[in-house]
Amino acid sequence: MSAQDRIRSLRLSMRFIAPLVVTLAVLGYALLPVVDRLTLRWWVNDLDTRSQLVANTLEDQLAQLVQQGATAKINTLFNRALQDQRLYALAFCDEKGKLRYETATYPQSLRCQPLSGTGADSPSVVHLPQGPLHVVAHPIYQGSDQIGSLVLVHDMSFVERRSADTRRYLIGLFVVLGVIISLVTVFIAHLSWRGWIAGARSLLRGEGILQRFGQRESSEDVHPLASDLRALLRDLDMSRRIPEDGATWSPEMLRGVLRDKLLGDEILVVSNREPFIHVHRGEAIAVQRPASGLVTALEPVMRACSGTWIAHGSGDADHDTVDAKDRVRVPPDKPSYTLRRVWLTEEEERGYYEGFANEGLWPLCHIAHVRPVFRSRDWEEYVSVNRRFAEAVRAEARTEDPVVLAQDYHLALLPRLIRERLPKATIITFWHIPWPNSESFGICPWREALLDGLLGSTILGFHTRFHCQNFVETVDRYLEARIERESSTISYGGRLTRVEHYPISIQWPPEWVDTQLPVPLCRAKVLRVEKLADDVLLGVGVDRCDYTKGILERLSAIERMLELHSELIGRFVFVQIAAPSRSSLEEYQNFEGRLRSLAARINARFGREGWEPIRLKVEHHPSHIVNEYYRAADMCVVTSLHDGMNLVAKEFIASRDDERGVLVLSQFTGAARELHDALLVNPYHSEQCAHAIYRALTMPADEQRLRMRSMRRLVQEFNVYRWAGAMLLDAARLRQRQRVSERIKEHGRTTDAVKA
Repeated sequence: MSAQDRIRSLRLSMRFIAPLVVTLAVLGYALLPVVDRLTLRWWVNDLDTRSQLVANTLEDQLAQLVQQGATAKINTLFNRALQDQRLYALAFCDEKGKLRYETATYPQSLRCQPLSGTGADSPSVVHLPQGPLHVVAHPIYQGSDQIGSLVLVHDMSFVERRSADTRRYLIGLFVVLGVIISLVTVFIAHLSWRGWIAGARSLLRGEGILQRFGQRESSEDVHPLASDLRALLRDLDMSRRIPEDGATWSPEMLRGVLRDKLLGDEILVVSNREPFIHVHRGEAIAVQRPASGLVTALEPVMRACSGTWIAHGSGDADHDTVDAKDRVRVPPDKPSYTLRRVWLTEEEERGYYEGFANEGLWPLCHIAHVRPVFRSRDWEEYVSVNRRFAEAVRAEARTEDPVVLAQDYHLALLPRLIRERLPKATIITFWHIPWPNSESFGICPWREALLDGLLGSTILGFHTRFHCQNFVETVDRYLEARIERESSTISYGGRLTRVEHYPISIQWPPEWVDTQLPVPLCRAKVLRVEKLADDVLLGVGVDRCDYTKGILERLSAIERMLELHSELIGRFVFVQIAAPSRSSLEEYQNFEGRLRSLAARINARFGREGWEPIRLKVEHHPSHIVNEYYRAADMCVVTSLHDGMNLVAKEFIASRDDERGVLVLSQFTGAARELHDALLVNPYHSEQCAHAIYRALTMPADEQRLRMRSMRRLVQEFNVYRWAGAMLLDAARLRQRQRVSERIKEHGRTTDAVKA
């Protein structure tokens, strides 16, 4: 061991020893007075007993001598009693309190009132110039008459000597005890430290904890933290890839990952939702961006990757804009990647999308108190459409090992189907909605088939660790699979699937950063469109018209807030943008009806001429218009009942370059695990939400600025390029291992052939 290592070891030991020494010293210092008092009390009790014995022995003889007036004999009796080295003096006082007989050593200051100057520790202890004395008076009787009192004085200096010895012994005991405990603590700490370091090294090398330690007891010490340590190492690994100048992840960095780590391998994205929809507007064709968090996250990534996006063509003008191979270059203004459209019949769309995906899986995973509906014919269409998408992937793949990013619950069977067609492909599946607990997921009649499909993935991503844990527990309950929780992998069907959390985010810098109006102009424009006064307090909510988004609960909270704070009536307006979604489904139709009815009731109750508290807009709004509402608002309310991430919260934060505005955020969103400076609420608790909304409207500007600045830094650092980069870097490492493994196998086969 080098000198520096010895110094570090000594410093580590002192970290354990110093607090222990200080604690023992304080404890010893506090105990010494207690020990002194206990020792004094024990000796006083002992002297009380001894005094009683001496008095009983002398009583009869002393009574007779006092009656006879035999002074010489009394003195002889007292002096003989003083041969006890602890007995200091004796005296006799008559019944009138007059001192009649005493030894030469009897303190004159005591006279016949020995208890008048007693100390605080004991009524029988007095402190005189001679030192501490134990003084007691025992009555002397002649027959039944008391003729006086015998006063016995004991020297207590020996008690002080014994107390000093006791203190020395006690201090010595604490010193020895401290040394022994310190040595044992340091020894155990060094052993444990070596074990933890060895465990960390094994994690860095990718070894299993059980293999490294080789015994159950040791492994159980490290096992609870193994997953967290691995996650921390992965986060650090990602952080190291950020440039030293402090720049955040960007399209250029993402392209660098594709070039340097994936060696320019092709990227295919597969989703039900397409990033651009072409629709007829009279004789012209217009382009729409769908209201979708998936599109919001993936579209800027695809611009950076320049790959192919395979999606369902749902626009009524989509057929008119593709080439002979159903492809179109997008975005329309500056094409940078290819959109390949898959065509579905109305029957297929009704069974696969509206039926199984949105009447079955959507309510099942969101646990939004809407009963999931599962039909065999919907399942058959779901299987058929997933096969259609798998065929499209095989047709678009230019190599045998592309990187395929399969998206969301519409395509749960796709990873396995791609694996069957392209065995060497690296398949990254991202599940954009929550994954429920295993018991809830067991409601699905085709649960095993869905799990089998997803485990065709190389990497399976979720928004949060909690969703990852739910998925792993679901697999553990319903499939025969080997689960390695330390490495977050599942072995099933002879292949490994890594299950990891990748919190999704948004583009940074925001898309409209160079073209958007300043915040004051945005506010003026929105207030003019809404015909509102300049001093109005403006809140905004932006969602799809969906029962999982907590819009009804949000409006009820606003109603309660107006009940509690009537001074805001006429001053506060809430604009709810609710993009129509799945309008053909009965549950969504009923929800929209309830939403309109609730908004109308609140407006009828609190509205005044020319003013209504709720502005409900069940219509599509272009992204740049939504951004203007974000910038104009005093607050944004997100009250999802259950959500994977919810990017509205992050879009609002990204829009506020003025560092103003307040975010009220449901604790049941994935975003709540990151945005701790938002006002977190339980959307089911109406009054809590009402108080949070009022607090947001009355929050001081300085507090708004501190909160918003903190959240903006987080969204900037953990942007969508970092999200995609994390998945692609993990994919690159796995692809490299796979290729090395294949080379080793190929070399082995060649060697065997040569030997043969």
